[in-house]
Amino acid sequence: MSNYYKKKLSLAGIDISNLSTEDLKDLVRKILEDGISGICFSPYVEGQEPGSQVTEEQIRERLDIVAPHVRGIRTFSCREGHELIPAIAKEKNLKTMVGVWLDDELDKNEEDLQNGIALAKEGLVDILAIGNEVLLRGDLTEDQLIDYLERAKAAVPNVDVGYVDAYFEFNDHPRISDTCDVILANCYPFWEGCPAEHALLYMKEMYRRAQWAANGKPVIISETGWPNIGTAEGASVPSFENAVKYFIDTCRWAEEDGIEIYYFSAFDEAWKVAAEGDVGAYWGIWDKDGNPKYF
Repeated sequence: MSNYYKKKLSLAGIDISNLSTEDLKDLVRKILEDGISGICFSPYVEGQEPGSQVTEEQIRERLDIVAPHVRGIRTFSCREGHELIPAIAKEKNLKTMVGVWLDDELDKNEEDLQNGIALAKEGLVDILAIGNEVLLRGDLTEDQLIDYLERAKAAVPNVDVGYVDAYFEFNDHPRISDTCDVILANCYPFWEGCPAEHALLYMKEMYRRAQWAANGKPVIISETGWPNIGTAEGASVPSFENAVKYFIDTCRWAEEDGIEIYYFSAFDEAWKVAAEGDVGAYWGIWDKDGNPKYF
C-alpha cells in the first residue's frame, strides 16, 4: 500500500477525488481486507441465468471468493439450487439475508416461499426477504404481497421478515411498511441519472426517505452499486473511476454511520443485459470469471 494510505487510512473524511488509480485500488483492497457488511450473491457462471440449475460445487467455488471479504450475503431465490446457499454460508460464519423470489408465476412462488420457510426453521436465515421489486415491476398486487409476508411471519415468528423494493415504494405503500419487520430498500443513484460526484449524498437522502416510511423499524440498504462499463443513464456515467469511488464512499459511510448495506453485486452477470442494457453485465466487484476488478 502507498505511503499516502499508510498515513491517511485511519482518518475520517479522506478526500478521494484526486487520487491515482493505484491509490484507489489500495483503498478498496483495505476495505475488503477489513470486510464489508454484506454483498448480493448469485452463483451464476457464464451461460447461466434464472431458470438454470446451480450446483453445490459452483456455489462453494463462488462463495470461497467472496466470503473472506464480507460479513453477510443476500440471496435472491430458494429454488433451482439456490436453497443450498444458506447452509454453505453458515459454514463460513456469514450472516444470511435469504431471498424468496416472487413474480406472477404463483406455483413457483409457493415453492420458493415454502423452501424459504423451511430454511428459516432450520436456523439458516437471519433475515427472510419475501419478494424483490414485485411492486416496482407490477407482478403482484399489494394485497397478494401482504399475504405472502403474513404467511412467512406466522410460520417463522422468531425470524425478521421483510420485503425488498426501491426505497420510494415503501412511502407509496405504507401497508407494506407496516407489515414488514425490517425495511429492505434498494437505493440506486445510478438508475435515477445522478452524477457520480453527488451520488453518495443522493443515496443518503434515499435512505432517509426509507427511514421515514419505516416509522422506527430497522432499515437496511438491500442493494446499491455502480457499473464500470456501459451506456450512461442520464448524468450517471459508468466508468472504473466512478464505480470504485462509489464503492469506497458507500463502504466508508456504512462503517462511519453504522448502516447495514448489501452491495450489488458480487460478480458480473451477462444475463442481466436483456433487462438492463449493456450496463447490466458490469455491476460486480469481481468479473464473471471471479477476478477482482477494483483491487
